[in-house]
Amino acid sequence: MQNNYHLPVLYNEVLDNIVQNKSGIYVDCTLGGGGHSEGILKTLNSDGTLIAIDQDDDAINFAKERLKKYSENLKVFKENFVNLDIVLYMAGFDKVDGILMDIGVSSKQLDNAERGFSYRFDAKLDMRMDQTQSLSAYEVVNEYSEEELTKIIFLYGEDRFAKKIAHEIVKRRTLKKIETTFELVEAIVAAKKVKSLKHPAKQTFQAIRIEVNRELEILEKTIDKAVDFLNVKGRLGIITFHSLEDRIVKNKFRELERSCVCPSDIPICICNTKPKVKIITKKPIIPNTNEVNVNNRAHSSKLRIIERV
Repeated sequence: MQNNYHLPVLYNEVLDNIVQNKSGIYVDCTLGGGGHSEGILKTLNSDGTLIAIDQDDDAINFAKERLKKYSENLKVFKENFVNLDIVLYMAGFDKVDGILMDIGVSSKQLDNAERGFSYRFDAKLDMRMDQTQSLSAYEVVNEYSEEELTKIIFLYGEDRFAKKIAHEIVKRRTLKKIETTFELVEAIVAAKKVKSLKHPAKQTFQAIRIEVNRELEILEKTIDKAVDFLNVKGRLGIITFHSLEDRIVKNKFRELERSCVCPSDIPICICNTKPKVKIITKKPIIPNTNEVNVNNRAHSSKLRIIERV
């Protein structure tokens, strides 16, 4: 069995900081190729349990085979991690001791040309992590208005050429539907007309993928749910790969640690709000040079951790 899923980033850092109780119950919200899950299962003793979640059938099938020797301590669910509450109910647990979220698209998904995630391969526009859902990149590119496309490319791709790219996409699709990744790349290149160290389509592809899979909206909702399911001293760790995700995680963690939400013009606290968590990582944990040299995907990764109080 060839392991063509990405190497799990910040592997040792995750295990050292998340698994505090070897007999505990843990959740890997982003099973992927099973790298982090395998590390957690190796760390747990025979009384420990890992609940793993993924919405990608390919990932689940691969990881189940990889982790079959741990089957007595592993429960796998095909689900979007925003439905963490449903998964834990089905697994029979009210509280857990640690939760991990490794956000974003895996190298396996990027390298599979048929999935349409990458600007490096010519394929039908898709980008769905859950291939049973109806919305794909094709619908976003061909049915969203020019204003909607501009908004998502600017917000989710942080591309200053968003308006020009959206205009070029709409102009081209009036003549012929944009059906493939390379047709989309051609539109983006024509709109930007600039040389850059980054591939000109990188930011737009990121934006469309985030829109298709509702990644940022789901991330924020899941953080709230995850904290409520943690035992006292239980930890939530989130690995992000770009600034949009990291900003959401950082701000959400700060919000959860706040002890007062009263307006600033009120001289004394009347809200009686108590912090839900303690931030363990005042600055995010980042990979060392050796890891980046071995696994280039790790270079932009950041791990932030909170602990339930």
